[in-house]
This record gives sequence, C-alpha cells and structure tokens, in this order.
Amino acid sequence: MSMRGIRGAITVDVNEATPILDATIELLGAIVEENGTRPEDICSVFITVTPDLDATFPASAIRRMAGWELVPLMCAVEIPVKGGLERCVRLMVHVNTEASQAEIRHVYLGGAVKLRPDLSSDR
Repeated sequence: MSMRGIRGAITVDVNEATPILDATIELLGAIVEENGTRPEDICSVFITVTPDLDATFPASAIRRMAGWELVPLMCAVEIPVKGGLERCVRLMVHVNTEASQAEIRHVYLGGAVKLRPDLSSDR
C-alpha cells in the first residue's frame, strides 16, 4: 500500500463562515467519492485558504463530519501571489491506497477549475 496525495480546490463567493464551511465539505465529499476513500484511509488533510478568506477555519467543518474526528487536519494561508485565484479553499488529502498515481482523481470545483483544467472533469 502506498500513500498518495489527492489535490482539490473550490472557490467561495463571499468571506463568510457558512459558505467557507459548506464549500470545504462539498470539496472533501467530492474527493472522497471520486477516489472511494474512507476516513480511516486518510493519513492527514492539509487545508489552505487564500488570504481573503479569514472568516473561519475550514478544518472545523471536517472535524464535525462523522468518522473524521481522528483525522489530523492543518490549516494555512496560501502565498498571496498577485493575480492569483481569489477566495479559494484548497485541500491536499494524504491517503493510504492501492491506487496508482495515475488512478488518483483530483477534484477542482467552481472557479478553481481554471487552476488545473487538465485534471478537472465535468461536474
């Protein structure tokens, strides 16, 4: 079994707690569904937000999800690159899996599709 990283990102319309938390849950749910993972398969989740999203900690949404209470979570702020995508939550999910690197399904939703159109599927 290998540990793989699964990337994902989603944009949020406003810097408010509820939309940030809802977007985080939507993104993680899509990553889990696309890759057939379970919380017990997850080593950790690294979460970043752009500097314009400071209304809440996205990890708090994941901590409230059933089965995710023991998964290590870490939040950080993205590097504020001029012209970068605004109001974006990104996840790096570290998972124990038998899947090859090529079989991993990365998930980009909303305005974040433009970050990696090569990895984004129609949703």
